[in-house]
Amino acid sequence: DVQLQASGGGLVQAGGSLRLSCAASGFTFDDYAIGWFRQVPGKEREGVSCISGSDGSTYYTDSMKGRFTISSDNAKNTVYLQANSLKPEDTAVYYCAAAMGSCLRSMEYWGKGTLVTVSS
Repeated sequence: DVQLQASGGGLVQAGGSLRLSCAASGFTFDDYAIGWFRQVPGKEREGVSCISGSDGSTYYTDSMKGRFTISSDNAKNTVYLQANSLKPEDTAVYYCAAAMGSCLRSMEYWGKGTLVTVSS
């Protein structure tokens, strides 16, 4: 029943921006934290950002250096990731995932990713 669907990826030139969306269903959205992750083939998956459904607290991986902004619309059960000043090394499949209660917990549910390709 749980569904997490990432969308909004595509091809963008270096320096450009994209807004990714994660539509959630099948669970109580306000009880979960939603995180964004990315992965390149042959490399370890890394976290990008996370937001708590209960109070809206946000967390970011330090290496992202402010280029990514997470937000949520609880009425729509949707989490967004605004990605700015994109670099070729940002090219990856971006996934959203959900954890009960806290961004500090291991993610329990994973959706299919959306591909972001940044050209030089």
